[in-house]
Amino acid sequence: MTSCPTLDDPAPTARRDRRLAALGPVAQLRAGRLPRRLGQLAVGLTLYGVTLAMVIRATLGNSPWDVLHQGLARYLPMSIGTAVIVMSLLVLLLWIPLREQPGLGTVANSFVVGLVADRALAVLVAPDELWLRVLLLVGGVVLNGLATALYIGSQFGPGPRDGLMTGLHRRTGLPVGVVRTGIEATVVALGWLLGGVVGLGTLLYALAVGPLVQLMLPWCVVELNDGSRAARPRRGRPSPRPR
Repeated sequence: MTSCPTLDDPAPTARRDRRLAALGPVAQLRAGRLPRRLGQLAVGLTLYGVTLAMVIRATLGNSPWDVLHQGLARYLPMSIGTAVIVMSLLVLLLWIPLREQPGLGTVANSFVVGLVADRALAVLVAPDELWLRVLLLVGGVVLNGLATALYIGSQFGPGPRDGLMTGLHRRTGLPVGVVRTGIEATVVALGWLLGGVVGLGTLLYALAVGPLVQLMLPWCVVELNDGSRAARPRRGRPSPRPR
């Protein structure tokens, strides 16, 4: 006779895994809960594009990568959102020698964030009052942490810049903090030389977004079907940083 499952002995089909999993592109679609995960991915990426515009319109210093995006937009016939998309695609090319595997979220990130950012920049206006600019900056940074946790928690793969960081970490053996700092210092220097805005916002973003994502991510990770062969926890990889 087969015993009935109890609360202490849940049925295998009911168990789910809330940890970030190493999912390939096909496995991501087989891991279940697609409506919830796709919706969360869309909300996260849309919010990310809006917060990018909020930080830029605060005019107190952009996030490290957006210093470069703004610098490129000053010198090339493209908008900041287009610069985001172009850089995302260029960074994805660097995934090839690093043998990183893009997911649905990786591809969506490459396009959605830039498109939304341009729309938001067309609507938002830089405030004249300093306190409003500070409020816009702080709100943008905090909501950016939430946006990042949402799209990472949907379990459709990291953003292009996340994969570059984790790929270099795996290939070089350097601590992820060293790799991240090296990448961000490089893009800030290049962006500043091109005319991108560096300031308080750059420092605040660099120091605050990582801890904010770590704080919010446990609440945003979507549980995967326990029966999915792909739902294996990540090992030997750090939690992704934004984009």
